[in-house]
Amino acid sequence: MAEAQSTVDPAEVAKFEAMAAEWWDPAGKFKPLHMLNPCRLDYICAQVAAEFDRDLSSRQPFAGLRLLDIGCGGGLLSEPMARLGAEVVGADAAPRNIPVAQVHAAQMGLDIDYRNTTAEAMAAEGERFDVVLNMEVVEHVADPLAYLTACHDLLKPGGLHICSTINRNPKSYAMAIVGAEVVMRWLPRGTHDWSKFITPDELFALLEQAGLKPVDRRGFVFNPLSWSWSLSPRDLSVNYVTASLRPE
Repeated sequence: MAEAQSTVDPAEVAKFEAMAAEWWDPAGKFKPLHMLNPCRLDYICAQVAAEFDRDLSSRQPFAGLRLLDIGCGGGLLSEPMARLGAEVVGADAAPRNIPVAQVHAAQMGLDIDYRNTTAEAMAAEGERFDVVLNMEVVEHVADPLAYLTACHDLLKPGGLHICSTINRNPKSYAMAIVGAEVVMRWLPRGTHDWSKFITPDELFALLEQAGLKPVDRRGFVFNPLSWSWSLSPRDLSVNYVTASLRPE
């Protein structure tokens, strides 16, 4: 079998490796993700429950589902998915993120399979999942189409792919780069490359080219007055999330 080609960008991996130990500090370099996480979880849970006919009021509504959190970082999404009953694999190309995630999961009493690997490598190994979470990763890879194709291949037929990223327009530059990196200093300068941001229409086209069927998209909207995030069906101007399916 030919070795799988990787879309990992080494420079992007190095950025996040340098911040690995701060993953679980809500006031640290990943403060934006901690703030966004409740909104992300609301969307993920609603989409998974709808697609697999699960009752979110039950104790472990995602029991029996195999879920991949690709680009898992320190496990901010892997852990709540495991608590909801899913069999979770968390994968990240940055080696230093994995022990951080493993230690924290052990402290929380959670059984999560964390791996230092890539989407392409897992797809080549024949791994398959009911759900693939692909959150804030696609804007950091070298070849978005090849990466999304690997995500498609990782899904079982009928599987659900949830992908979030950042729009590319003047507002996103002002908010995600100037605001988050320069003014608020939530992230180190250079964390994001505006030229790699992807518009919603571009992402839908890439998902379709990768063999997926897009079914939904929503915006993550930050309110500076309430200092909180919410979902919007219309405002996709900066952060946004999509849901797509691998056809049966």
